Amino acid sequence: MTRVAAVDLGTNSTRLLVADVEGDELEEVTRRLTITRLGEGVDERRHLLPEPIARVRNCLTEYRRELEALGAERTLCIATSSVRDSENGEAFLGEIEWSYGFTTRLLAGTEEAAMMIRGVTTGRTPLHDVLVVDIGGGSTELVLARDGDVVFATSLDVGCVRVTERFLASDPPAASELDAAGAYIRSLLPELGATHAIGVAGTVTTLATLDLGDAEYDPERTHGHRISLASVEAQLELLAALTTGERLTLTGIEPGRASVIVAGILVLHEVMAAYGLAEIEVSERDVLHGAAFAAAELPTLEEGAAPPGAYTCC
Repeated sequence: MTRVAAVDLGTNSTRLLVADVEGDELEEVTRRLTITRLGEGVDERRHLLPEPIARVRNCLTEYRRELEALGAERTLCIATSSVRDSENGEAFLGEIEWSYGFTTRLLAGTEEAAMMIRGVTTGRTPLHDVLVVDIGGGSTELVLARDGDVVFATSLDVGCVRVTERFLASDPPAASELDAAGAYIRSLLPELGATHAIGVAGTVTTLATLDLGDAEYDPERTHGHRISLASVEAQLELLAALTTGERLTLTGIEPGRASVIVAGILVLHEVMAAYGLAEIEVSERDVLHGAAFAAAELPTLEEGAAPPGAYTCC
């Protein structure tokens, strides 16, 4: 058994998982999430900005302190859409690796999808005719599994932060903005067929919290919960009519997610409608858990020179 840490530098949030891994078994020790909005402005500028970088660095300082206290032997820090799309993304990762001692890995869209499906399938029977939907801040991964094997995987440049920044300028968003965003999402969806669906990440777990009527997010209650398309449509209509400030007054929505939750639900709605999915099952296991397995497979960390690009991004 190996105690590892996985860190996910997402477009909207930075997450930490410390877990004990043995073979194909994983047991969570702790899991944390902080809204850092690393991808703020990336869709327009193609550059990671100083303030988001500072937010992430402050978060990582706390995470490193915690994972070291818990005895994690090695840490894998993964980066996805916002870092992929940034001219200074690789330099930023070099700085993170040198500053915090984490092994870093910039995932291509297909690699992100593969790591996500590895996390989702942990501890469950093989998936058959299941579409796994991972709605992030900058991208959405679609993975189709049949007879336990991945038969199709793609990464689309539509996520809750990207769609909000590109289309939803008004607060609350105008009907014309929602229509334009929906049309754009639909234009990117490939032709697929699946009878069941599993959803992961913050948009889906927030929606599950709202659907359950819980005052606070509880992963033990959201895991395995099924959300109907009718409920998705009802929540989209409700939240799209509210300002960000009004959404903040609702229980079940984290403050950092209130401004982007409408876009995230819109992505989910378009995916479910396009593929005729009457409901979607919520999974609390996702790319972060896949990263924990990858962390357990890392070689022993050795002291060495600064990685290329260290200290040059900001």
